[in-house]
Amino acid sequence: MENPPANTPKIDDSSTNVVDPGSELGASPPAPGPTPRVPARLEALVETATAYANAASSENTRDAYAKDWRHFTAWCRREGFEPLPPSSQVIGLYIGACASGISAENPKRSAPALSVATIERRLSGLAWNFTQRGVPMDRTDRHIATVLAGIRRKHAKPPRQKEAVLGDDIKAMVNTLGHDLRGLRDRAILLLGFAGGLRRSEIAGLDAVRDDKSDGHGWIEIFPDQGVLVTLRGKTGWREVEVGRGASSETCPVAALESWIRFGRIARGPLFRRIFKDNKTVDVERLSDKHVARLVKQTALAAGVRSDLTEGERALLFSGHSLRAGLASSADIEERYVQKQLGHASAEMTRKYQRRRDRFRTNLTKASGL
Repeated sequence: MENPPANTPKIDDSSTNVVDPGSELGASPPAPGPTPRVPARLEALVETATAYANAASSENTRDAYAKDWRHFTAWCRREGFEPLPPSSQVIGLYIGACASGISAENPKRSAPALSVATIERRLSGLAWNFTQRGVPMDRTDRHIATVLAGIRRKHAKPPRQKEAVLGDDIKAMVNTLGHDLRGLRDRAILLLGFAGGLRRSEIAGLDAVRDDKSDGHGWIEIFPDQGVLVTLRGKTGWREVEVGRGASSETCPVAALESWIRFGRIARGPLFRRIFKDNKTVDVERLSDKHVARLVKQTALAAGVRSDLTEGERALLFSGHSLRAGLASSADIEERYVQKQLGHASAEMTRKYQRRRDRFRTNLTKASGL
């Protein structure tokens, strides 16, 4: 690998906001010095364009990219490099350090090595941040691509998937909940999330009714005696998920949803909301998607799901994704219906979610006459 450049301009690493479209107006070519002030008549347009640019990615994605940038710039300061403009040699050294935990400044001091998936995510975050600053990074450069290929070859491991919670598991989990206001809400979250095969962000982002001005990700529409239609805004556009009524009122997702809406007095706005400590007052603010992950983990542990494992092992198994994987693994119907419910473009992706399926249902050994 060639020696990385030693002297490059310093930058402020404290911000990772989307570049203000107005900052480029009248600056061709860019010159050193203060950023030209945007004409007053264009300020409203600049604010609108900036808001749309921020809406291009989710808040969670932007937070992750901000964390990636802070990690990289902190490493650059420790090792004596400048983060801008992007140097393929420096980035190659950076991902090598991430994979090995070795510090050039102090070889005896080591940091926890990052997984291949985390390193690839950090590269995506860096690419986004460099692009926002007008200096794109070339991931195909040999100093980056070759080092990354070596990291994959040496350190790649099969992905650790979260445990799927099956139908009987969900029944046991909701039985651990009380029948107070918080219990009604959490019961609706678990049952709707499972029956709809929803992501935790999709659950938390639902509104009670359609509202085109909402910051949510979709809304619900209840059809009496039939079920609930969930309309979601996904990564590739809008999709609809039908959740029918269950065989038992105790585990019916629609009945649980109706109870929460009635006793929580949810008429419009966020469907799932925070509840004050008195357990009687419902807040107007949307519930965080992190609550869904905590809820799944807490109720799975309380219900004794996978009790064959130690407490520490079980705590690592469950997350919000366990609901989505649980539906894929539990529903004993044609695969194409599960694929549609989960919104997958391919059957292969759906099979990755079927964690506890009968892998040997199709026995090619016997079919071949052996």
